[in-house]
Amino acid sequence: MPPATAWLADTPSASASAPRAVFDTRTLPPTVAAALWRGNQLGSPVAAVHPSGFEALDAALPGGGWPGHSLTEILSPQSATLEWRLLGPALARACAAKRSVVLVGPPRQPHLPGLRLAGLDEKQLVWIQAETPAERLWAAEQLVKGQAAGALVVWLPQVRPEQVRRLQVLAAGHTGPVFLCRPSTAAQESSAAPLRLLARVGPDWTLQVDVVKRQGPPLAGTLRLTAVPAGLQAVLTPRLRLPSALRAGDGLAQPFTPRQADPCQPTETNHALVRPSAAPPRRRLTAH
Repeated sequence: MPPATAWLADTPSASASAPRAVFDTRTLPPTVAAALWRGNQLGSPVAAVHPSGFEALDAALPGGGWPGHSLTEILSPQSATLEWRLLGPALARACAAKRSVVLVGPPRQPHLPGLRLAGLDEKQLVWIQAETPAERLWAAEQLVKGQAAGALVVWLPQVRPEQVRRLQVLAAGHTGPVFLCRPSTAAQESSAAPLRLLARVGPDWTLQVDVVKRQGPPLAGTLRLTAVPAGLQAVLTPRLRLPSALRAGDGLAQPFTPRQADPCQPTETNHALVRPSAAPPRRRLTAH
């Protein structure tokens, strides 16, 4: 390896006026230089990354996408409610590339028509039914060791820190992304996974994602990702794509005023104008 630009030990015995040591990373091999990162900068993985399908999320992830050769934790309040919306674009890309997508222990049976609408080819999907946490962990480890999946999604609500660490070590040799789905309460626990995301359902068909852990500085703020379920893409009208605006701006959500209460006056709440029938004329009584 070529010598560094400057070598100087930053010790009390060193001269106070001497400059600090500077190392020129351009003299390192490309793979080594790519593995070095500063704590105030996003890391750039040595291996290629996989686009997530969300531009804002890619901008917040080290390398610009889901990392390969690494473990990614997806934390959510309820399992199998939003993982497909968050991971769907990346899994569909893997299927399009004729790479298998393996599911280990999903809490609910995958809905094949919905997966088709999301672009996932059932010929590339492998569903492994594993009941106990030990069976799920064993199946995931064997799949990672054998490079048997283009993308792996495993649900392990109950997993110990040392088991996560072992899975992370094995995932370092796996080309495709490896996703570990856990409950949101696990965000308070330590984890060996280099990337951890907390996702929850937001208004207007969005997902609110917090980057709990990444290789780089903490992410300030919550990402808001537009993720309409694939089965609703073709049937939602422009108004129904923003239900919060519909509730706030529609007259149905506004209190009635005396003017609005008049059924003969067209208002935002009276989509059909109905006029009451004319009252019969009163008979005039006369005294004889």
